Amino acid sequence: MNPRHMSLHRLIPPQLTLPTLITLARFALVPLVVAAIARGAWGLAFAGFALAGLSDALDGWIARRFAMTSRLGALLDPLADKALVVAVVAALALEGTLPLWFAGLLALRDGLVLAVIALARARGRRLVVRPLAIGKVNTAAQIAFLAILLGARALGAGTGTFAALAAPALAGLAVASAALQAVRAAREPGAEAP
Repeated sequence: MNPRHMSLHRLIPPQLTLPTLITLARFALVPLVVAAIARGAWGLAFAGFALAGLSDALDGWIARRFAMTSRLGALLDPLADKALVVAVVAALALEGTLPLWFAGLLALRDGLVLAVIALARARGRRLVVRPLAIGKVNTAAQIAFLAILLGARALGAGTGTFAALAAPALAGLAVASAALQAVRAAREPGAEAP
């Protein structure tokens, strides 16, 4: 091994892979997107949200393609997605684009899942995170919904009808996802999923 690479390798902990660093950068985008929404800078908000989405695809591809997966990355990646979704939904609800009940429901659902995980860990229960397909569909649908809303606002288009129709469907999907995850957790010890 090249001595230059060896010294660099010693400086960077093995958990801080390139995909994990990209995920950490996605966390940094969250307050920027929220601030853009608060200022009504819809083009900037959409660009930041789109960049976060691209970084999510990129970090996953790099991790799989170059065998750079890590436990830290596997933990942080879905948390970065949730942080982005919850923060943008809250900002859009406070701004008036989304109904407050929708933001409250998503925050409550994710808060309850995190509370269950924290409680299980406090009781010494080993958790194996294996997301269900419906949870992945739920997250993808929420991200697509938010991208459409932000893109429409950036273009100056109205979003009222779309939001009014899509929010209840997404709320139902979020509740169904949480319910199925709870059933799975009850049946399979150590199978909680965020």
